[in-house]
This record gives sequence, structure tokens and C-alpha cells, in this order.
Amino acid sequence: MKLDILVIAAHPDDAEISCSGTLLLHLAKGYKVGILDLTRGEMGTRGSAELRDIESANSSRILGLTTRVNIGLYDCFFSNDQESQRKIIAQLRRFQPEVVICNAPEDRHPDHGKGASLAIDSCFYAGLSKIETEWEGRKQDAWRPKNVFHYLQDRLLVPDLVFDITPFWDKKIEAFKAFKSQFYDPSSDEPETYISTESFWKFLEARAREMGHYISVPYGEGFKRTKMLQGKDLLVF
Repeated sequence: MKLDILVIAAHPDDAEISCSGTLLLHLAKGYKVGILDLTRGEMGTRGSAELRDIESANSSRILGLTTRVNIGLYDCFFSNDQESQRKIIAQLRRFQPEVVICNAPEDRHPDHGKGASLAIDSCFYAGLSKIETEWEGRKQDAWRPKNVFHYLQDRLLVPDLVFDITPFWDKKIEAFKAFKSQFYDPSSDEPETYISTESFWKFLEARAREMGHYISVPYGEGFKRTKMLQGKDLLVF
């Protein structure tokens, strides 16, 4: 199954929070889009890994993803090492995405920057033919995505690229709310966390409005590039 876009996320719900509007935009254009979650989010204060699995499946249905995979690295304690890289390389070669979108290069949660570095290195190494991997008993061909981008998370980074997600805002919120154990729920008796407060909901909307303001639309999602982009036509933006 070849994908056009693959999101690599340190935790289930990272993609929903940060770039699901952009995923919906591209799915609506007919592109094949998938998410690769690195961990099950088992170290999160609220809920459990099993509940996160269910919530991820529910969100995936709402978004209409082509596929979603979790490679089960150790939440909080995964490393940018050969074992982790090989797991990601196998998925990159399996899905052969043209574009990868990964975590913010620096952020409040250490896993986000670490996940970004792991994704970038894996994307490069996936293009080296002497690094051998197999999928379902068959040797895989080398594959390197054309571009890698970072979605923005908690910390404000000036974006290099912003997409108008206004038509998909309501669906993004629906997918985000699929992770009921993690976010604001006044009926929950679990401990309050940084992301479970009502103010975090308001922050997410404010961030989307701020990104939209850059391009004069109600809601936007911003991205950082990892390499210089090639311009081909000054009149096409």
C-alpha cells in the first residue's frame, strides 16, 4: 500500500492535535494518508495504553485515514537508536510515502523533539540500500521521502508553510475529542493534567486562529521545513 503522506507521531493524539486539519484537506483531494504512532502513550497520567488504542481507532475512522500503525516503542524512554530506526525504516519502505510529517523539532514534551530527530534520521537511512530490512519475509527496496516537515505543537515556532483548514475545523475537533481520556472532560474523576484543562482547548483554537491569521483565513495549521524548498513558479502559491 503506497501512501502519499505519512505522519510520524511520538504519541497517539499528536497528529490529531497538530495536523489533522491538513490531513483532512489532503484526504479530500484524494491523497492516501496514514499515521505511524511510535508509542502507545502508556506513560500518560490519564487513561491507559489499551484505552488509547481504542481512541486511536475511533479517531482514525473519523478522519478516514488510509491506514494507521503503532510500532510500540517505549513511551518516554525510546531512543534514536538502530533498533528504533530499523522499525521506522521498515514502515517507510513498506508505505513509500512521498512526504513525511513529524513532531516539532523542539517542544515542551521531550518525546516530541526526540521523535522528530528519530523520524528525520530514519527517513534518510531508509534511502540507503545497504541497510537491509524485511517486511512479511521479503527484502525491501530502499526508499526516501521527497520532503519531511514538522507540525507545530506546544511551543510557538514561526511556520514556513501554513494550510487553510477552515472547512475541516469541525471534523478536526471531532477527531481530537475521540481521545476522551486525555482532554477536557468535566465528568472525569482522573487527575487534571496540562492538556486536560479547559484552557488547553482554548489554546488550541487560539493557535489555529493565529496560524490562520498568517494567511488571512479563520483557521490554519503551520509547518516547519527540514530542507530548502525548490520554487518552480512565482505565480503558483
